[in-house]
Amino acid sequence: MSLGRTIAVTNQKGGVGKTTTTVNLATALAASRRRVLVIDADPQGNASTGLGIEMSSRDHDLYQLFSGMATIDQAIRPSEVQNLSVIPARPDLSALEIELSGLDRREFRLKEIMEHIDQDFDYVLVDCPPSLGLLTVNALTAVSSALVPLQCEYYALEGLSQLIGTIDAVRGGLNPELEICGVVLTMYDNRNRLSGMVAEDVRKHLGPLVYKTMIPRNVRVSEAPSFGKPVLLYDLNCTGSQAYIALAGELIRQERKAA
Repeated sequence: MSLGRTIAVTNQKGGVGKTTTTVNLATALAASRRRVLVIDADPQGNASTGLGIEMSSRDHDLYQLFSGMATIDQAIRPSEVQNLSVIPARPDLSALEIELSGLDRREFRLKEIMEHIDQDFDYVLVDCPPSLGLLTVNALTAVSSALVPLQCEYYALEGLSQLIGTIDAVRGGLNPELEICGVVLTMYDNRNRLSGMVAEDVRKHLGPLVYKTMIPRNVRVSEAPSFGKPVLLYDLNCTGSQAYIALAGELIRQERKAA
C-alpha cells in the first residue's frame, strides 16, 4: 500500500476556489496517468457533486467512515474520470465537529482512516471545509502538505496569517511533517488592474511559495459543476482547463525535484 503524496486543499475563507481547485487539479493529475483519490471532507459535498457523484448515490461516505458504519473499501468509489476515485461527503458530516470534540485523539481520526487504504494512489487530495475546525485539523494532521487557493481580490492576504498559524500549530503538536506545498492564485482577471496588483503583492510577501500558474476567471469553470463534471471534461480547451493542467504540471515537477 502506498498513498504517495497527500495534500489538504485548504483556506478558511469561502469562495476562493478551493473545491474547484481540488476537483480540477485532481482531474488534471489523473489525466497525467496518476492514480488520484479525492477525500471530500466538506459537509457541503461539492467536490463529490463536481465529480459526478449524485447525493442520492452516496450510500457510504466520509461520515460513515468516521463513525465506523462503513469500511474504506465501501467508501472509495470510482468517478467518471479514469484513474480518479472519491470518498464522498454528505451534509451529515457537519455533525462530526460536535461528535469528535469529546473524544481522545480526535485530531487523528482521518489519519487512522487513511492508514487503512489498501489501494495505491499517487496523490490524495483532501477538500477541506471553509473553516479551521476539527475537520480541517484532521485533514492537516493526516496529510504531508497543504495547498492554499488564494483569490485575487483586495483582501487576499487577510486571514492567511491565521491559516498559516493553524498549520504551524498542527506541525508543532500533531504532524511535524506538514508543510505548505504552495499557494495558487485563483479568479485572476487580466483585464482588471487590481488582479495584477494583488498577484504582485502576494508574490512579494510569499515569494517561491506561490505557484507560477494562476487560475483565471472563466465562465466555463463556473458552469462545469452544474453538469456534475470537472471543467476538463466539460471544455478541455477553455482557459480554466488549461490553467489546471499547467498547475498539475507544476505539482508533478515539484515532486520530482524533491525526490
